Amino acid sequence: MDATFTAEQDEIRRTLRGLLAERAGPHALRAALDTPAGHDRDLWSALAGQLGLPGLALPEEYGGVGCSATELALAAEETGRALAPSPLLATAVLAAPLLLALGTGAQRAELLPRLASGALTAALAVPGTLLATALALTGGNGGDWAGGGRAGGVQATRSADGGWRLYGQAEQVLDGHSAGLLLVAAHAGGFARSRTLLLLVPGDAAGLVRVRQTALDATRPQARIQLRDVPADLLGADPDGTGVSAALAACGDLAAAVLACEAAGAAARALERTVEYVAQREQFGRAVGSFQAVKHRLADVYVQVQAARSAAYYAAWATAHGERAGALALAQGLKALRAASAEGIQLHGGIGFTWEHEAHLYFKRAAGDELLFGPVHRLRAHAADAARLFEAAEVTV
Repeated sequence: MDATFTAEQDEIRRTLRGLLAERAGPHALRAALDTPAGHDRDLWSALAGQLGLPGLALPEEYGGVGCSATELALAAEETGRALAPSPLLATAVLAAPLLLALGTGAQRAELLPRLASGALTAALAVPGTLLATALALTGGNGGDWAGGGRAGGVQATRSADGGWRLYGQAEQVLDGHSAGLLLVAAHAGGFARSRTLLLLVPGDAAGLVRVRQTALDATRPQARIQLRDVPADLLGADPDGTGVSAALAACGDLAAAVLACEAAGAAARALERTVEYVAQREQFGRAVGSFQAVKHRLADVYVQVQAARSAAYYAAWATAHGERAGALALAQGLKALRAASAEGIQLHGGIGFTWEHEAHLYFKRAAGDELLFGPVHRLRAHAADAARLFEAAEVTV
């Protein structure tokens, strides 16, 4: 792995940081959260039109930029610094790779250019609250998480005309209330032949009910999706769902690497804000940051942030080199973000506990992502199992 960035990668980071500083400051962030979509549509149009962010990792033949997961992760690091709410995660990280991996030629040709341009946003809907399981981040995803032919989850049945109909409900669907396209994970075939499928549902489909939920992290808008005899199209051409679990696992590793970079960016910014504050705030006639106890606490956070950044960069690079390190990097990133944001709240003193200050938003990002994609101890445990760290083996002395 070459640890240096290319000129193109540096330009992506510099340009995106400048745009977000100009258009996604604290006041703009809070205003975006209060909109029906939960994000600034004008900012999303700028990210798509000026930087090609939604199509950064999509092939050029589908209107994308043709970059790798590393560039996408570096972009996420910058959006993480600003806590910018946008459809980037749901559209470019979760939905687009699945369309690219499983879609038919016609589906890719129709949908991917619209995703790359930002004209269409998409969301992945998984039954219940099992997103981390579906993406194989906290364990294998080959079981019955989609329903296994039992009642509940989302059920897919064939209609008389050969199409598909969906029944059921999904919770905690990222950007599910505003996405123009839903990728719904459902089970079909009954208990004896249960299989997991991914199906495409337009956002305006008949029988689809979408309700925005109150989320711990308001910068990650979520929705409850109810499907009441909703017509759907199968993603791909295989009604047996061959390859769905593998595609979801690959998508999960990519998502974890991108989220790890995002968390590292957020942690770095939370630490920077705290360092700036303790350098200005005075107590006992001197800056709070000059006290040794404060220095040591911030130094410990700095070490965690740097470790998280290194792990995240490696995980992003590894996605294109046959190695899966996303879950472990995400665990490190979330741990660093929680530490940086918690220390930020404490060292800001009374103002750090106020609703008006941004400190709590960084803490909620860490806690919210753990609920969606973790928790940290399960991410680590699954990574250890995958590496076979605790398998019994003879030791020759």
